[in-house]
Amino acid sequence: MIFLTALPLFWIMISASRGGHWGAWMPSSISAFEGTCVSIPCRFDFPDELRPAIVHGVWYFNSPYPKNYPPVVFKSRTQVVHESFQGRSRLLGDLGLRNCTLLLSNLSPELGGKYYFRGDLGGYNQYTFSEHSVLDIINTPNIMVPPEVVAGTEVEVSCTVPDNCPELHPELSWLGHEGLGEPAVLGRLREDEGTWVQVSLLHFVPTREANGYRLGCQASFPNTTLQFEGYASLDVKYPPVIVELNSSVEAIEGSHVSLLCGADSNPPPLLTWMRDGTVLREAVTESLSLELDEVTPAEDGVYACLAENAYGQDNRTVGLSVMYAPWKPTVNGTVVAVEGETVSILCSTQSNPDPILTIFKEKQILATVIYESKLQLELPAVMPEDDGEYWCVAENQYGQRATAFNLSVEFAPVILLESHCAAARDTVQCLCVVKANPEPSVAFELPSRNVTVNETEREFVYSERSGLLLTTILTLRGQAQAPPRVICSSHNLYGTKSLELPFQGAHRLMWAKIGPVGAVVAFAILIAIVCYITQTRRKKNVTESPSFSAGDDPPVLFSSDFRISGVPEKYESRELSTLE
Repeated sequence: MIFLTALPLFWIMISASRGGHWGAWMPSSISAFEGTCVSIPCRFDFPDELRPAIVHGVWYFNSPYPKNYPPVVFKSRTQVVHESFQGRSRLLGDLGLRNCTLLLSNLSPELGGKYYFRGDLGGYNQYTFSEHSVLDIINTPNIMVPPEVVAGTEVEVSCTVPDNCPELHPELSWLGHEGLGEPAVLGRLREDEGTWVQVSLLHFVPTREANGYRLGCQASFPNTTLQFEGYASLDVKYPPVIVELNSSVEAIEGSHVSLLCGADSNPPPLLTWMRDGTVLREAVTESLSLELDEVTPAEDGVYACLAENAYGQDNRTVGLSVMYAPWKPTVNGTVVAVEGETVSILCSTQSNPDPILTIFKEKQILATVIYESKLQLELPAVMPEDDGEYWCVAENQYGQRATAFNLSVEFAPVILLESHCAAARDTVQCLCVVKANPEPSVAFELPSRNVTVNETEREFVYSERSGLLLTTILTLRGQAQAPPRVICSSHNLYGTKSLELPFQGAHRLMWAKIGPVGAVVAFAILIAIVCYITQTRRKKNVTESPSFSAGDDPPVLFSSDFRISGVPEKYESRELSTLE
């Protein structure tokens, strides 16, 4: 135990005041445990010229004026005291030596208050000093914790108790300090005003787990049952640690998403939800949620939760993946190409998860990729058969979207083998079917007559274009002789193609035997053949179209100059496509 023997300030003041003035010096406040005793140190002075034979003194409680009849604590003349102090008070000092130290024993709470000393030198030489001492009766040790305790930084906590009873001296011990550190007892120390205290120190480095820890100090008096305890809760400051956060979140487009972030810190942290540097929500709280209603693909991304206070910060991120059906595919690339050229078509979309992309033509899969957002279709050398409508289809588990596009292949004319001529008595009908892109011009040549018949001639008739096919009919009347040679010639910017049309029925005698009725029947058969070819192509296109589209070839039309004998006037040849 360490003892401090520094000279109290008020004793120095007394030594310096020896000059014969009325004055007293005592501690302005003093404390002691209930049930123990207390010694109130006191010195007084008076003028030297008085030279009294004997000096008396009186201690009053709570008032310095005798006329108020305050309780007498001690009186040297009569030893008569107030009942509250009977057997409890006595003078330790020698009044002749100007020492007025008072001892109070068996302290109880009602003895707490102000104590005044009055010097009595006889006659009129009596003086009540204004200086007084306030006695505080306590029953708990005083635990002093620094105003700021920070995790990771060493701290000193002290336990201080009064030791102003000459008869009883306290012993200190710490309660609940296990795991914090070993205490260091400094011992009995003297304070500036002449009072005494016992002090014990506890040094330790607090952790965040020590926040709210209840630390106690106990003062006990040997050989007695007196024991006093005091407690203090540790308010440990520490930086935030995020302890609660969603794992990665998957949500369907249009659904509700709740992201929760919780942090442990002291003081409570400022929690902030952020995305791409933008603050979405913040508050000083231990837990903060971010509510997202009807999420869209635009809200897909990484969200950050930041927790901070005056002692530090912490941050964590959570990924939000918004699942949605593919967007309508976009198609970039060549839409018009010349036969033999290389064609490249790029189909792209956006979805989550990535889709299956497929390019169709007439239900035939031309290219496909799985879990990719782009699909490239390469046609190294396009042919007329590649002309037509294509579909790009994107699909995942959340839906399907499709986009149609057309590829136009341009090529020189091709005269199809179904082109021919048919004779009926004195009339010849020649059918020329041409496949070309762009639309060609068609002419009929009669070499034996050195004649070329084209669109400007009355005998030349052509139907409306059906896809890549152009069907033309030449009508030659008054053919009493053998049918002439007929050559069909077609031309566009990519070239010219000619074909001598074969005849069905080789000579005029044959037609004469058939007769007028047979001519009409033969001609009707020719018309039926043309319609059958056209209808067959149209049905084939409808059958082979994808399930998500349908297209019909336009009908074959004929000029009003071409009529069938025996058919009413109102059914002109341009309506023949309906007469099947």
